[in-house]
Amino acid sequence: MVEFKFDRQQICIVSTVSLLFLFVSAACFSYRPVIIIRMGNYTSNASLSSTESAQLVQEVVSHNCVVIFSKTTCPYCKMAKGVFNEIGATYKVVELDEHSHGRQLQDTLAQMTGARTVPRVFINGKCIGGGSDTRQLHQQGKLLPLIEKCSPCCLNRSEDGSGSGKSPSSQS
Repeated sequence: MVEFKFDRQQICIVSTVSLLFLFVSAACFSYRPVIIIRMGNYTSNASLSSTESAQLVQEVVSHNCVVIFSKTTCPYCKMAKGVFNEIGATYKVVELDEHSHGRQLQDTLAQMTGARTVPRVFINGKCIGGGSDTRQLHQQGKLLPLIEKCSPCCLNRSEDGSGSGKSPSSQS
């Protein structure tokens, strides 16, 4: 067995260093940086009235040939966007889970379309349904004719018939 012999001064120094280490380590372990990542609807001080919410939806739908009201993690929303990417159509996406008034907009869409689920896909001002409806219309060859009734900027097709999914103004 090994014996250590310390005088009072050495014990005092060791005790002080030990206490200092204890306080520093306690402070390090008790301090936790707070990182808040908010999923879902963000809160806002001002809420929209149902009339304002309906006007906002109508404005977006009337100014864009194809509009997808979506949520970022929804697989049906991803499916709908994938269909439009596949055919090269430009579209406007409103991600309800990232929008400051997303919950109110979803309530308004439910009143307007009779369905609360997402996505809610609009073409030329008319709701065509959700992700499965969009895919079905595409498989039946009915989706592209609906889009072609819109303004020419909504479909950016190259000479070989493939689309880029980008608006002409974003291409260089």
